Amino acid sequence: MDSDLIEQKLESLRRCVRRIQDKCPATPELLEADLDAQDILSLNLTRAVQLCVDIATHLIADSDAVPPDTMGQSFERLVEQGLLTPELGRRMRAAVGFRNLAVHEYDAINWEIVHHLAHHRLDDFRAYAQAVSQQLPG
Repeated sequence: MDSDLIEQKLESLRRCVRRIQDKCPATPELLEADLDAQDILSLNLTRAVQLCVDIATHLIADSDAVPPDTMGQSFERLVEQGLLTPELGRRMRAAVGFRNLAVHEYDAINWEIVHHLAHHRLDDFRAYAQAVSQQLPG
């Protein structure tokens, strides 16, 4: 396992979460009216999900697990390995859905949902980073 690479990705994940937390307006209405905040939040949420998938891929590659066919399956494999709780695995799979929407159908993003994610789901990324950090040597 390339612990240094995973640690770099974890630090990037933490930075994305801080940006989301720092730049999210107080209300969904303010987010709806702020194109810059929309860009910052959608970009950093998308990056955060992608970083989690990348980290999962590295962890899976270092095991005997069957490689996942989808991004969401990456988190299922980590649950199977006991690295994530089933609930956290489910929430991380759900985050992939947002990432796919943001990447492929940006115009269809519901900013009220993004606001909710920014105010109520960032702990999922923190819990993921903590679970992964526990797997790193040292």
